[in-house]
Amino acid sequence: MPIDVAKALAAEPRSIEIAWDHKDIQLYHLGLGAGVPATDPGELRYTLESRLHVLPSFATVAGAGMGVVGGLGAPGIEVDLAAVLHGGQGIVLHRPIPVRGKAVSTSKVAAIYDKGKAAVLVLRTEAADDEGPLWTSDAQIFVRGEGGFGGERGPSARTEQPDRAPDHTVERKVREEQALLYRLSGDWNPLHADPDFAALAGFDRPILHGLCTYGMTLKAVVDTVLGGDVARVRSYTTRFTGVVYPGETLRIRMWAAEGRVQVSVTAVERDDAPVLSDTLVEHV
Repeated sequence: MPIDVAKALAAEPRSIEIAWDHKDIQLYHLGLGAGVPATDPGELRYTLESRLHVLPSFATVAGAGMGVVGGLGAPGIEVDLAAVLHGGQGIVLHRPIPVRGKAVSTSKVAAIYDKGKAAVLVLRTEAADDEGPLWTSDAQIFVRGEGGFGGERGPSARTEQPDRAPDHTVERKVREEQALLYRLSGDWNPLHADPDFAALAGFDRPILHGLCTYGMTLKAVVDTVLGGDVARVRSYTTRFTGVVYPGETLRIRMWAAEGRVQVSVTAVERDDAPVLSDTLVEHV
């Protein structure tokens, strides 16, 4: 079997040094659609180096997202990348991410679950600098055709949506070229740029990166509920349930409670087709 569960879980973590500065932060924010209107004081926090703060979801692309790549290259993991799907993502912030930084990023396979027709790899990345831990990131990766090995099914991540109208609903347009800009932050998968490759994968045109939708959603929550203060975010989890095509509009519904915001994201033009589910932002 391409996945040797015991070997993968017993493998030593892999560590690399990563670094970033204001240009990486600005490029990431622009890839999420920040900067509209260009002179809005709230948007300048994402685009102007003299006022810059860092959206916590930057953790998913810091070091060009090598944590997930390192996890997929771990001993005991030999999979066909065409069978790989990003099923979910979570980050825990230990403190605000600095605009300029260097850190050691350590990745490992934290768990492997048996879903029958698929295996789910939990790839954990922990980043720390000289002052201590910065973030912990968990990517849940579905590998089709690799289940049925008799392992644990794993926990259910389902979150019941409140039985009331959302407290906030915002819409965010995905620009036609947005995937082309977002991929400059490190995810070069041609699925998001090459129409021929997208067709081979079963799509009629390139799709937006799931992690771009993930970042756009967090920005909407920060700007709408958290007063634009990225430092208030403590954790952010989601489950990817559908694709987004460049040019579409995201409808982001938010239910606010003490210390948390539940979120659902749908594609407006496709009759509110689900995009992100079981989405939760915890904050102070």
